[in-house]
Formats: sequence, C-alpha cells, structure tokens
Amino acid sequence: MVKLPFGVDIHNLIDDLKVWSWEAADILLFYSDILRNNGKDIIKSINDDDPVTIADLKVNDLIIERIKSKYKSVEWDILSEENSKMDSCNTNINADWLWVLDPLDGTKDFIQGTGNYAMHLALNYKQKPFLGVVLIPEKDELWISDSKNAWCESRNGFKKNFQLSNSKEHKDLKDLTIVTSKNHNNSTLKFLLEKINFKKVIVMGSIGCKIASILRSESDIYICLSLPGKSAPKDWDIAAPSVILTSAGGSITNLGNKDLTYNKFNFEQGGVIIASKDSANHESLCLKLKEIILRYEIYPGKIN
Repeated sequence: MVKLPFGVDIHNLIDDLKVWSWEAADILLFYSDILRNNGKDIIKSINDDDPVTIADLKVNDLIIERIKSKYKSVEWDILSEENSKMDSCNTNINADWLWVLDPLDGTKDFIQGTGNYAMHLALNYKQKPFLGVVLIPEKDELWISDSKNAWCESRNGFKKNFQLSNSKEHKDLKDLTIVTSKNHNNSTLKFLLEKINFKKVIVMGSIGCKIASILRSESDIYICLSLPGKSAPKDWDIAAPSVILTSAGGSITNLGNKDLTYNKFNFEQGGVIIASKDSANHESLCLKLKEIILRYEIYPGKIN
C-alpha cells in the first residue's frame, strides 16, 4: 500500500486541493471574461501550437506557491507546463513524489471562448499518477481522485460519486460515441474515424474536458493519435485526467493496452492513446483499433 510522504494526511490534502482549485477557477473565469470583452492583451504568446495567456501564468504561480507554502518540509517536487519551458527550471523529475501541473489545459479553447478548458493537477508516485484534480470552471465542476475513488464537486460542495459500469457485452466500435480533439486533429486520425464510422463524433478541446465527457457518459471512447515528429500530449495533459478515469472504473492505455509511462523524453505521450469508460472491454477495443490501423496502414510509424 502506497503511503503519502510523512506528515501528509490524505483528507487534509484533498481539502487543500479543493480550496486551491476554486481559487484557480476565479482567476480563469476572470480572464475568460476579459477575453470575451476583446481583452486580447492578456495573450502573452500567440504561438499556434502553444499559446500562453496571463491566466496560465497566474494559475501556475498560485498553485506552486500554495503547495510550497503549506507543505514546506515535505519531500516532493513540482513539474508544471509553464516552468518546464524555462531554462532555469530545476525540478527533480526523478523525485518519488512529483506534482504534475497544467494550469490551463485547452488554452486555444480558452482564447476562442468555447468553455472547454481545465486546470490539471496530479500527484505522481514513482512516475505513476496517484491522485489528481481536473477543474472545469465554466461547468462549475471539480473532478477529484484520492487514488481509490472518483467524484465531482461543485463550488457549493454538492458532490456526486462516479463509478462507471463495466458491461460484459463487447460493443462494436461503430456503436460507440467518440470524443476527439478540436484543435489538434490531423488527417491520419480523420481517416481512422472515417474507416470506423463511429455512431457519433464529439469534438472539443482539453483532454480533461474529454475525459469528463466519458465520466458523464456523454461519450464512450477517446482516441489520441500523435504522428512521429509532430506535437503530442505531455505528462501534464494526461496525468490528472487518467487517474480520475481509472479510479472511476475506466481505462487509459496505449494501443497495446499497456499503462502509460511518464518522464519520457520531453515528457511526451506520443503514439496512439485510448481512453474508454469500460475497463472490462478496453483490451478488446484496443485490439479492434489496432487491427483497423494495421489493415489500412493508417499509422506511418511503429505503433505501440
């Protein structure tokens, strides 16, 4: 059984995460409102692949300051998307306990005003997500996993537990609803979707928002297909949503049904990633997808 670092109580830690998350929500909603009123000056970088806003930076600073201030003597470190871009970043990524933060997942959607953005914060133990939160401010949702259970809370404290029901029935892929990327799509993934002909395709930004749609049973499966040499999700995009999904009874793996590994080169989660709400049938889904990808030679590189 994994124990938190000395002096850290799981219940107190979850309570702290709730407080900090709603503080982050205030920041994100404040700057989202500014953007809706044409406040484009809050955009700090207009890089097409990786835009940054003042909101990203403010939430990043808030969460890191809260962790360091409340838990001064605890032996863990913090990896964040924003700090990883700095040459001066001195995070010990090999620490047994490592916070993994994405202050604003779905920055493009944040700028576009779709509401499909989230804050991710996971605590990894020996390179595997242990607990995490996904905050979706525009929906007043705070998704939480304490490593055993998953639930969603609103700002007023209303709590709904989530346990996905696993079916013994092996559904065909064409009977499933898929949620896929809005701003990170590619022709290879589109070709795969055409060959499968899913019952319904939902398009949105933020991996946290996509996983939440699976948890709400609005969708059944999420496929992330990253081409060799192109952009791919990073650890901070995946860690928090993945631990919440698996705690609720879902699964997220590579195409070979292997658990995702963290702290790889550039923190990238490349290749083909499959998330589903039905862990009992997840392996079967991976096999069916792999068969289609191989049959039509859809993926240009070695598949995982």
